[in-house]
Amino acid sequence: MTDPREPRTADEAVAGRVRALLERDGWTQRRFAAAVGLDETKLSKSLAGRRRFAAGELVRVAEVTGETVARLLHGRDGARARTAVPTGAAAPAAEPGPGREAGGSHGTRGRILDAAWELIADHGYHRVRTADVARAAGTSPAAIHYHFPTRSELLDSALRHNVRLAFDRQVAELDTVSDPRERLLRLIDLQLPDGALLRREWSIWIQVWAESAIDPARRELYWDAYDRWYRSIAMTLDDGAAAGVFVAGRTEALADQLTALIDGLGIQVLAMTPRAGTDRMRAVLHDFIDRAALAAPDHRQHPDRTENG
Repeated sequence: MTDPREPRTADEAVAGRVRALLERDGWTQRRFAAAVGLDETKLSKSLAGRRRFAAGELVRVAEVTGETVARLLHGRDGARARTAVPTGAAAPAAEPGPGREAGGSHGTRGRILDAAWELIADHGYHRVRTADVARAAGTSPAAIHYHFPTRSELLDSALRHNVRLAFDRQVAELDTVSDPRERLLRLIDLQLPDGALLRREWSIWIQVWAESAIDPARRELYWDAYDRWYRSIAMTLDDGAAAGVFVAGRTEALADQLTALIDGLGIQVLAMTPRAGTDRMRAVLHDFIDRAALAAPDHRQHPDRTENG
């Protein structure tokens, strides 16, 4: 006999997980709605399973509660993921329950990390002082040193924060995109340095690249962080090859070329190189995919085509 308390739809399952987080952290619906920037009536419908949380809303819920979008959607990070899960040194450290503050805040460490990430992205790692971070986070330099004993750890944590932001955004946006070509194009769009958030993510990446070139101690974290992005591209190309959309047997070569092209174009955009811009970057990447990755029309599979044609 079916338990009436069991969720009957995926939306109800997500709603149940979010309700559990509100209860865990002592949120009222009104305060939570304000924290995630969502109309209270819409939140109420979503919590009841009558309205689906939009992708951007799930990202904000994950940010406020300290969860990942994958766990909100599927109960665990690796379940049905259409993007690679962070592993190794790049895996974000979970905030411990007792460290959370009333009302769901992820605590002093979270505020410090948010402030440091923004300051490093906007002003540069070597220009940001502990006192600057303390002021922006509304805490003391002693608290900064308690949570991040060295300034180097702030940059490492900023990179992990980048990985977390990208992972959540990709899981939320790609969860229902089944077509591999559409998913690859969307994956690229989600990483274009367009808008303050993405430009900050790129700024952190560029600074980590520079530091990794001269600091061997930072390379393992960089390798693991970059590997997640590479695997996300590669798994999408693999899915497309299996579906007959992308050329078969060239996943590694295409992933190498595509990631290198994205890196180079993104740096040009951030450096405001003449003629560079996100629209041009998108056009160049789409052109590369169409010319180098798409299978010949005769070899593409069509879902509506029967075995006998």
